[in-house]
Amino acid sequence: MKFTQHFNIAYVAIAIFFLLLTCGNNKSITQTSTGTNIIVYPFSDPANLGNWTLNPEISDEFNASSIDEDKWYIVGKFENDKPFYIHPDKPNKTVWKGRAPSQFSGRNYRLENGKLILETRWEPDFPFSEEIKTPVFGEALPYENITTACFIGRNEFTYGYIEIKSKAADAPISSAFWAMGKKLEIDFFELYGGSSNPSKSHLDSQLWWSIRDWEKPLTGKPTYTEMKDVGFRVADDFHIWGIEWDENGVKYYIDGQLFSSVTADEVTSWVKQNRKELNLPDDYNGYVATKPISLWLDQEVFPWHDIPKSKEELEAKSPDDKKDDGVVDFEIEYIRVWQK
Repeated sequence: MKFTQHFNIAYVAIAIFFLLLTCGNNKSITQTSTGTNIIVYPFSDPANLGNWTLNPEISDEFNASSIDEDKWYIVGKFENDKPFYIHPDKPNKTVWKGRAPSQFSGRNYRLENGKLILETRWEPDFPFSEEIKTPVFGEALPYENITTACFIGRNEFTYGYIEIKSKAADAPISSAFWAMGKKLEIDFFELYGGSSNPSKSHLDSQLWWSIRDWEKPLTGKPTYTEMKDVGFRVADDFHIWGIEWDENGVKYYIDGQLFSSVTADEVTSWVKQNRKELNLPDDYNGYVATKPISLWLDQEVFPWHDIPKSKEELEAKSPDDKKDDGVVDFEIEYIRVWQK
């Protein structure tokens, strides 16, 4: 009996030792909504064979009572009853107000049950900007009727495993997770969760992701893009989207399973094949995803897909008990970034 007790005590001590050894720098630990500390690794690598370490400066469980504004810039916060668009880290740089006719509002979010919920609202009385700018893509439209949300990460990083657990809005509006760097854009997903156009119902289950070069001559055109059916409606339930990104290319995971992958060389081959009209130089490297990025979460109206023309169109697929509130939700349970 004493031997068994001593053995059990020794076993527990060894287990605690290895737990502390694994988590000694505290960077592989995150906190649940109940306040419990847990070790988290990429959903596709639960044994952490990739030797990942969580970056707490970028990751967010959204369990607090308020947004950590040292971590996130909330676009369009209000001052004197009007939204203002000044980035706290780049006060002299123009801040994008959103894709017209929708405009970013700093009021369009809430924290609820350990989730960040970004809201698109039918809000004709919003103090919309009167400027009309010709966008890089699409036609010039006024800001009107629709407000959306945008969060921009304030901390940059280069390479890692990026994971988000989320559910797209069930509406003709994009629910997007992407990133910007110097002359670089990476669109991890732009999910159009609930198209009202029957001819575009395929968008409800389509992943669209891309790498974009904002240097000339591409000026925002993709150096690589994919549009693929994921096999489920993206607005029906929460899913885990994981992106392993390094200097060699990108691997894309959905719910822990490898969904797609592309190497740096394949990106260059793709852009030279699909952008022949630009006469790119022979030594052009299409894999521009090699610079520090900051994460973005937002919602947009895509005029080339659908523009909701009324509150009823915006909420056509909302539950019956929420069809009159003028709000549709993009729900995010967490964002986690690991690095090596």
